[in-house]
Amino acid sequence: MPLLEVLDLKVHFPVQPGVFRPAQAWVKAVDGVSFSIAPGETLGLVGESGCGKTTLGRAIVRLTAPTSGSVLFDGEDIAKLSGAAWRARRRKVQMIFQDPYGSLNPRTTIEEAIGEALDIHRLAADRAARRARVAELLKSVGLDPAYAQRYPHEFSGGQRQRIGIARALAVEPELIVCDEPVSALDVSVQAQIINLLQDLQQQHGLAYLFIAHDLAVVEHISRRVMVMYLGRVVELADAPGLIRTPKHPYTQALISAVPTVDSQTKRQRIVLPGDVPSPIQPPLGCPFHPRCPVADARRCRNEVPALRELAPGHWTACHLAG
Repeated sequence: MPLLEVLDLKVHFPVQPGVFRPAQAWVKAVDGVSFSIAPGETLGLVGESGCGKTTLGRAIVRLTAPTSGSVLFDGEDIAKLSGAAWRARRRKVQMIFQDPYGSLNPRTTIEEAIGEALDIHRLAADRAARRARVAELLKSVGLDPAYAQRYPHEFSGGQRQRIGIARALAVEPELIVCDEPVSALDVSVQAQIINLLQDLQQQHGLAYLFIAHDLAVVEHISRRVMVMYLGRVVELADAPGLIRTPKHPYTQALISAVPTVDSQTKRQRIVLPGDVPSPIQPPLGCPFHPRCPVADARRCRNEVPALRELAPGHWTACHLAG
């Protein structure tokens, strides 16, 4: 049984009428996404800016309300929970944010930032137990427990991200949504954070939804990779299979843009024409067809491709793939 199962999830944001838009419209940020994550698994999620990656992650942890669809955690639809039932469940699903400084209150110490979650879920018997637990969490992410009385501005970007990880771990989650946790960091620090996440995964049996732009990072940390375009999943496969034999033209273009230092590996750069269409008025048929180099004029423009399994575990939403 999967730990997390997302079924036909949609997140649409209303756009009010204006001078150039006489009627109300909807931004289809996430438009019918389905996938699952097994216990202890890392699922990578990639795609261009604006494709809906972060909105999907926020919808899973209920920071953004889903428009429709289901988010099943251990078989229970957490998208429909409220009150005490949701408070009990939300311990198990946490999030690490892209901007660690923006996710921390600059007026509170690190002990207060981490300890707040312990207070809300009543995981510390008293102040002494809370202080000891915060020290333990800081040590587990490679920080000196003495830093607990410092403020966020006194840390580097990498240290602040470690604090964000410690805060997510405080409530003993089973799934963590990692929203581009290393994109704002130096390359050397990125490697340290990735190694830390992998070590914590082994120690605590964590599952990750790892959102990123860098395909090399995603391939390194993920067991499977999911590719999104304009709010939809266009390809899903195990990491080596997707990187070496991508089926969807969009995935092929993404991989062709990844730099390589191996002189034996030569990739022909695929340059996509035009810009990503507006999620307010997505194209009819396949959402990628206006930029696709192999699109069929009749079928791709009129028929939305279903996500189908072309090889064991390799799913692609393309009429012409395979």
